Amino acid sequence: MIRRDKEKNYQKAIQKEWKALQKRESRIEVVFEKEQNGTGWRQMLEAKVPDKIRTNLEKAFCVAFTTVFEKGTGIIEKSYDRQKILDNVQIQNYAFQVKADRKSLKQVRNGVAHKNLGNIAATAVEGVGLGVLGIGLPDIVIFTGVLLRGVYEVSLHYGFDYDTEEERYFILKLMETAMRSGEAWKAGNGEIDRLIIEMAEEEACPGPAAYATKEDVAEQIRNTSDAFAADMLILKFVQGIPIVGILGGCGNPVYYNKVMKYAQMKYQRRYLYRLGAANCPYGM
Repeated sequence: MIRRDKEKNYQKAIQKEWKALQKRESRIEVVFEKEQNGTGWRQMLEAKVPDKIRTNLEKAFCVAFTTVFEKGTGIIEKSYDRQKILDNVQIQNYAFQVKADRKSLKQVRNGVAHKNLGNIAATAVEGVGLGVLGIGLPDIVIFTGVLLRGVYEVSLHYGFDYDTEEERYFILKLMETAMRSGEAWKAGNGEIDRLIIEMAEEEACPGPAAYATKEDVAEQIRNTSDAFAADMLILKFVQGIPIVGILGGCGNPVYYNKVMKYAQMKYQRRYLYRLGAANCPYGM
């Protein structure tokens, strides 16, 4: 009887946290729709940016993502203990199994959000500092590294390692979607949710993955780079102008926070889906 009650509380806690997550996702959807409806002024400004600047920005983001994935991950990992984080996740999961309460799940969520506060400050200092000097494009590699560090930490704190082609593809698709709006965001968000189910099924019954070859990852790097270049075009163009570039640099923490909020929601979705695998989906 006690065991049955604990299982009931276990599932009830997951369902409550799942419903809370869905409410946050609904609010985010409204925000993205508003962004889509208010792009008239941006289109006017973007039309004045030379095509060469746009092309160079897309190339810069593409090079940045490729470089960080190929050479920067080891450097990023020196800033935290990957295995220790994964071990702590096991402890958190065990604590939830014992307590079977929603408070344990909320502590995991709040802990993940707290970890990224320092990174937001780092993007602000880095962006403004380079903006004063009128440095725009070189800032992209640094900014991309900080972004990926944040996403890596989110994934680890929810118990997902990122050292596979499938996870790299998921991360890139997630980051692209976070930079989209309107119908493009809806389509990307739906694909992310489908990937979460596919990856959970793959985890439960390992087999050949139906996606995420090296070629897929390379293509997704281009798509993600295009999304970042399109959304940050004006800011990075302005950041290339000395002194005035401070305004462009100030945009870095805004975009960082935007990507991290979306990443936290989607990794929490994966985490809850994994915890309640026996009784999922909870309205997916």
